[in-house]
Amino acid sequence: MNNKPDEHTDFARIVKERYATKMFDGKKVPENLLNQLFELIRLTPSSFNIQPWKIVVVDDAEMKEKLSPASWGQTQIKSCSHLLVFCANKDIAGNIGRLEEMMLKNGANPEEIKGYFEMMRTFEKNLTEDQRLSWAQRQTYLALGNALNGAKALGFDSCPMEGFNPKSYSEILGLPESIVPTALCPIGYASDKQGSKLRFDESEVFQK
Repeated sequence: MNNKPDEHTDFARIVKERYATKMFDGKKVPENLLNQLFELIRLTPSSFNIQPWKIVVVDDAEMKEKLSPASWGQTQIKSCSHLLVFCANKDIAGNIGRLEEMMLKNGANPEEIKGYFEMMRTFEKNLTEDQRLSWAQRQTYLALGNALNGAKALGFDSCPMEGFNPKSYSEILGLPESIVPTALCPIGYASDKQGSKLRFDESEVFQK
């Protein structure tokens, strides 16, 4: 029995064709496509729906030039159309409050959601500072996944990157202490070619 996904389905094609682009051609992604990508990222699921992330969008050539040394001079930074800096938001309590306010404005019954938000606040209070950051960063990677596949679905390319200095990024971008650069996602149109997609065999990945 063939359990492989149908290569003709859109999502299967996107997953197969997406790759970590090392060089972009500098062409700008049109604003309408950029906004569609932002919407796909915005709709990312997260634990408790707290959405503990902030994505800083950099399209200014001068700013990308400043960020290049803090990215070890990797070519994607200056050649991309836009650089998306995925940041974990450590202000989890603040997001819980905003989410509660939004639900109430959308007609939620205060008594019905009271216990749910008490649970969330207890969860947040029991986290150490390190745990708070680690948890927010794990959630942030969910948003990065939507960005990678979303870009390919919209007809352009991307590259997930951890090779950068978060502290330098924070200083250059003027970010508050609660917003921690976690991963980079330059997007644009590739000028390199996709190589072979090497992955571990199914038997090594899945334990049945």
